[in-house]
Amino acid sequence: MIGPFERTLALRYLRGAEGRDERRAFLRFVVVAAIGGVAVGTGALLLALMIVRGFSREIESKIVGFGQHVQVESFIGQPLDNAPELEREILEVAGVTRVSPAVVDFGLLSARSGDRSEVDGLLLWGTAPDDLPFVARRTTEGVLAFEDDADGRPGVVLGKRLATRLGASVGDRLTAYSTRGLAGGQIQSRPRFKQFHVAGIFDTGLGDFDDRFAFIALEDARSLFSYAPDQVSRFDVSIADRSRSKEVATAITDEVGPPLFARPIEDVYRGLFAWVELQQSIVPLVISILVIVAAFNIIGALLMVVLEKAREIGTVLAMGASRKAVRRLFLVFGFMVGIIGSALGVGAAVGFGALQSRFGVLKLPQDAYYLDRVPIEISGTDVVITVIATVFLCVLAAYLPARTASGIEPIRTIRFGG
Repeated sequence: MIGPFERTLALRYLRGAEGRDERRAFLRFVVVAAIGGVAVGTGALLLALMIVRGFSREIESKIVGFGQHVQVESFIGQPLDNAPELEREILEVAGVTRVSPAVVDFGLLSARSGDRSEVDGLLLWGTAPDDLPFVARRTTEGVLAFEDDADGRPGVVLGKRLATRLGASVGDRLTAYSTRGLAGGQIQSRPRFKQFHVAGIFDTGLGDFDDRFAFIALEDARSLFSYAPDQVSRFDVSIADRSRSKEVATAITDEVGPPLFARPIEDVYRGLFAWVELQQSIVPLVISILVIVAAFNIIGALLMVVLEKAREIGTVLAMGASRKAVRRLFLVFGFMVGIIGSALGVGAAVGFGALQSRFGVLKLPQDAYYLDRVPIEISGTDVVITVIATVFLCVLAAYLPARTASGIEPIRTIRFGG
């Protein structure tokens, strides 16, 4: 049980590190360095967790926004026939909340820029606007809509990077080409084409996606790629509980049967999710070394306090204080160092996290990280666990100096000063 004696003396040692001579000034520096080490370690660990969580949230939300939670397609890469019936079967699977039919195929987009005509290859994605809430929120110019303009041209919505490369802006005319011909299973000698107007431009921050996708109406995609009225390329499936995506994917595969199969979004974009998981597993481990280094700082600082306060410790032992009380005294001292250091570290990390979330101080190259700024997600659970772990480690680090202090011989220290 911690009593007033331990608390009072520990606070005195903590504040009393301010010296009147060089020796005590050095002791003060040692204690401040120990607290600073704990603050740096705690802040760095918490900031790393916030960044990793932010990456995970941003990457996951953007990928799911494009592909939902589960994708259903064919093993052999052919269009899915009898789409309305398949959609009803998938909706009957437990956990499925929405099924979005899509026609996704390779095409070419041509735009006239001045005297030149720019052409680029991409994936044209035919779907309904209501099935793209994420893209709608990220549409920065125009609107996510596929209605015809005054000249009868349907709308197309492009990624910002693709639009920049084509030199296209909202209202411009584009021509889409498809070299796919389904009649007789042969490629047509002349490519099919259709004219569109740019209805909107989106910017998700995912460079690869903004660079390779353009969205058009489902019926326009069927017409361009020679799909039958009841055919689609795949189904994008939303589920109630994302953590059950693999389980639901297996259930859908069992329900619809071959040649159809369902894949959770983690398998569709395995590389991106593996990259996020790698950060989650390695970064906290590496940063935790800073906390361990801070623990050694605490051991050194407390041993210095023991050496400096040896005579005082001998005096209180001679006056009747138990060795257990002296041991508890230094454990309390370590606890206080942990509390103060972790509070400073948490304050600095949360403050910087809030600043980064609001102003995006730290930028990232989109081509490498799929984001234009360092993402932050502050988790109360991470804060609590980090503080508890840090304080526990500090108390543990204080055990060796505490044992050393409790083993001091009172008569010797009083008589000889140590």
